[in-house]
Amino acid sequence: MNIFLIEDDEIYAQFVKKALANSNPDYKISTFTSAEDALKAINGKLPDVMIVDYKLPGMSGIDLYENLMLSALDDGNMVLSFIQRGVRDYVIKDESVIESLGAVLEGKEDDYYLFN
Repeated sequence: MNIFLIEDDEIYAQFVKKALANSNPDYKISTFTSAEDALKAINGKLPDVMIVDYKLPGMSGIDLYENLMLSALDDGNMVLSFIQRGVRDYVIKDESVIESLGAVLEGKEDDYYLFN
């Protein structure tokens, strides 16, 4: 599974990346400190999962989502893919963030209480 982690706190990003990688060796996690860098890396091909911090320097997480939707409008296949993979879950950065992210990545978010 190709995962983009967009988080401006590099220490926190490395913590999340390491914890997720330890939980599943099939995760290929790329980290970015800004939405702009992630957008460049996407280059027309969306990752399987995007974990996006809401408050980022420059373009916010919501701005990134909107930008991807607008750029996807020219490509019908990408639009369908994006809608199928659209924003579905919201995870709070707290002491259970790794368990919450793991539940989402494994498709078990309905079985896991994501909000405290």
